[in-house]
Amino acid sequence: MSYAIVGFGEVGQALAHAFARRNIRVAVAGRRPAEALAPQARAIGPEVVATSLPQALEADTIILAVPFAEHEAVAKALPSWEGKTIIDATNAFGALPDEFDSIPSSAFVAKAFTGAKLVKGFNHLAAAKLAADPVVEGGHRVVFLSSDDEEAVAPVVALAKQLGFAPVKLGRLNEGGALVGTRGRTWGQLIFQDVFKKEQ
Repeated sequence: MSYAIVGFGEVGQALAHAFARRNIRVAVAGRRPAEALAPQARAIGPEVVATSLPQALEADTIILAVPFAEHEAVAKALPSWEGKTIIDATNAFGALPDEFDSIPSSAFVAKAFTGAKLVKGFNHLAAAKLAADPVVEGGHRVVFLSSDDEEAVAPVVALAKQLGFAPVKLGRLNEGGALVGTRGRTWGQLIFQDVFKKEQ
């Protein structure tokens, strides 16, 4: 399984730290060319590799960490997303609810990535918490996952565990996904919940 993070702002870099901590190779791409991102990527860890957007999109699993308004531009980079899993780590705070056709923002994102399997996840923690070691007080920091495709969730659950998190499945995008989504100026109920799950 190959991984990429598209978007190398605070959230993208925080996720890169999570991969580097567990020595899991991940490609990173952003607005700037690969050579401009390379020093930051190397500083995070040797497994974090700055690439161009086309190279990053060759990965099996792509974490979308761009500002919400930019997701459609990323989606247009490939004519079809068949065989890809998109982990939507965006937050649509500030976007008008009317823009979403009365569906959760993550379902709106899913429509743009034709053919992809989409899982909402890694978006509810502030970047600093996301970058920090998820092993806390003998437990593991929780990440919430939601998808309309049950088969898509299993490998993301496995990835979350590899990264040291305790994944919690919340169901479909219009159910549990709404708890970690944003609409207009309203955050989902579980956004910024700094919770951890004790090991049994």
